[in-house]
Amino acid sequence: MKLFYRKYGESGTPLIIVHGLYGSGDNWVSIARELSVRFEVYVIDQRNHGQSPHSETHNYPTLRDDLKTFMDAEGIDQAVLIGHSMGAKTIMYFAASWPDRVISLVSVDMAPRAYHELALESRSAARHGALIDAMLELDLSSMKSREEIDRAFSEKIGSERVRAFLLKNVQRNKAGKFFWRVNLAALRSNLPRILDGLLNSENEGVGGLEEIPPGGIAGFPALFVAGENSDYIRAEDYQLIRNLFPRAQIVTIPNAGHWVHAEQPSLLLKNLDYFLN
Repeated sequence: MKLFYRKYGESGTPLIIVHGLYGSGDNWVSIARELSVRFEVYVIDQRNHGQSPHSETHNYPTLRDDLKTFMDAEGIDQAVLIGHSMGAKTIMYFAASWPDRVISLVSVDMAPRAYHELALESRSAARHGALIDAMLELDLSSMKSREEIDRAFSEKIGSERVRAFLLKNVQRNKAGKFFWRVNLAALRSNLPRILDGLLNSENEGVGGLEEIPPGGIAGFPALFVAGENSDYIRAEDYQLIRNLFPRAQIVTIPNAGHWVHAEQPSLLLKNLDYFLN
């Protein structure tokens, strides 16, 4: 699949940013521009998101392969990989399969674990099904303005910040009717796969690793960035992170939830600069 992307900077080491669920490359433009002073930055839209094509298939082996296809097409042999949430899982799967093509890896608020059981108790992960259902229930084609959409959406989603983020996916067609740019049907049907981890159990892979290789994936440094107010990376995940990525550093960004890049962009950039230097 040929992914849509934006490029910032004309020289330097290639750096690829991979967004999370419901997002797009648009969410990372300001950070990409900051990083483009030192890097050649590519910001991609994953399949079923943004301006990239839609597909009924949506799982990490496929997203991993999309990323490889993109790098091959652009002639990128090696890159720094930054991923948020679902995008972080994409780059972890990529790194597990082709570690020699990774210079360094940054996971923003995502551990390598599966979230199927955790979703039952996590205030973050458990919401995905409800969020997608709420989006699907909105009859956008009958609505006349974004304000009307937001009012209707507020009956299901109380958080103004979350609504604003999700409603970035609302677009108008040539007839002037609103529609969802993100492929909600595919995401809903594949949600169990989106909750997959790099490992299904202690040492059994799910399309990424068959098992933990001796010494883990040690060919490059890694940074795992947690949001203080998020529960996607927990203290009990630290050992798994270090088993899989022995050169990993783990940092926590204060006063940030799951969308660290939107809530604390300056602090995230400071940590990225320190790590990438």
